[in-house]
Amino acid sequence: MKLSTRSRYGIHAMYDLACHGVSEPQPVKAIAERQNVPEAYLEQLIGPLRRDGLVRSVRGAQGGYMLARRPGEITVGQVIRSLEGDLNLIECLSGDDACDRACSCATRIVWRKVRDGLNQIVDGITLQDMIDDYERTCSGKETETP
Repeated sequence: MKLSTRSRYGIHAMYDLACHGVSEPQPVKAIAERQNVPEAYLEQLIGPLRRDGLVRSVRGAQGGYMLARRPGEITVGQVIRSLEGDLNLIECLSGDDACDRACSCATRIVWRKVRDGLNQIVDGITLQDMIDDYERTCSGKETETP
């Protein structure tokens, strides 16, 4: 499974806002430059993030975008779903009527467990966790978890 550039760039942008856009708005151009993301593409990603209440816009000369909530209240899963929709690995998980064999398919159970595990992981990582993990890793204080 590969995440699209929408998710990857969106997570980069949200991380940037978590670092820089909590107390003052950040212009798209600045975010794009810091995260090495095409500015025009980033503009397209901001719309769904704003609609879903993850970022807010500030108008004016010093305007731009800010997180709508604290970094500890926004998960990677919320960002991905805002940009991609539900995290269904295969079409048959989108509903019982998506496949004729839904009730008799043993592999569907496997894909559901994988999807649920993936959702649990991305919903358990906040933007604040990303900041903390990055700082810990760059400071050389990273420890292996059991």
